[in-house]
Amino acid sequence: MIKILIADDHAILRRGLKEILVRELEGAIFGEAGNAQQVVTRVQSQVWDLIILDINMPGRSGFDLLGDLRQLRPELPVLVLSVHSEDQYAKRALRAGAAGYLNKETAPKELVKAVRKVLAGGRYVSEAFAEKLAMDLGAEVVPVPHEKLSAREFEVMRMIGSGKTIGQIAGELHLGVTTVSTHRARILKKMGMANNAELMRYVLANRLID
Repeated sequence: MIKILIADDHAILRRGLKEILVRELEGAIFGEAGNAQQVVTRVQSQVWDLIILDINMPGRSGFDLLGDLRQLRPELPVLVLSVHSEDQYAKRALRAGAAGYLNKETAPKELVKAVRKVLAGGRYVSEAFAEKLAMDLGAEVVPVPHEKLSAREFEVMRMIGSGKTIGQIAGELHLGVTTVSTHRARILKKMGMANNAELMRYVLANRLID
């Protein structure tokens, strides 16, 4: 009997994912979590075969949560589901321990395909992104500056690049203003930049926001 935990802060989306999968995975049992703490609690108290995880969860970054899950249940596969494109986050998610990465705009049949593959012990990215990864392996790729950033720093940089203030970022990420300011300072240092305007130009030039 397959047990899948669906972790997303939107109840409607959790219900939609469940309705798609329940038709395709006969006998599967589903659980739900609406924030990071609920995910950790449910993983500690029950055995799951797969977690479908939104990367933008209240309480903790999805990347931070991936680290927690690897500590708690290193054998538990996690399929990341995100509004962000694969180019922006897939590599980071896979490096953080995810078994797959899926954009929320993906067709239902692709979701089912991804879930089946990960449950079978495989890893999943779209065919287009897999081809891009293969091409990168065969070429001499020069690391881009933002690859130096941690997952949280990358997230904050994207938000600064979209014109959001420190206070707005703190509210959306459920962090303190001081913490966000510290992230900003580290980002500027790692990127060799002096101010937000330079970050915004970089983010736009490299198409790091949707």
